[in-house]
Amino acid sequence: MNVHESGEMYLEAILVLQRRNGFVRSVDVGEYLGYSKPSVSRAMGLLRKGGLIVMERDGGLYLTEEGRAIAEKIYERHTVLSQVLMGLGVPEKVAVEDACKIEHDISDVTFEIIKQHITAYEASK
Repeated sequence: MNVHESGEMYLEAILVLQRRNGFVRSVDVGEYLGYSKPSVSRAMGLLRKGGLIVMERDGGLYLTEEGRAIAEKIYERHTVLSQVLMGLGVPEKVAVEDACKIEHDISDVTFEIIKQHITAYEASK
């Protein structure tokens, strides 16, 4: 499924919050991302309709298998790119912000080559 950048950000936020807190509600996602309740509500509806999340009666949000795969892909990109940028000397705050921008646009091919380069570099130390 083709998910827009904003959808990827919501899925990544749900993943991060689930790992941190276990239980995630829409309000938690909104606070984490700094988005309004109506924006989050609309996005959650689209993600549910797309089969990427499930919302239980208690308001808990859960990633479907497909939603989790997308979230983990974006989270890995965010983590790796942040580390690469910080390794190059970019201040952490800037590296994290820039990684967030890059993670949605970088191709799978380029990202895999970056990971291979990091692995080879680490092995040569």
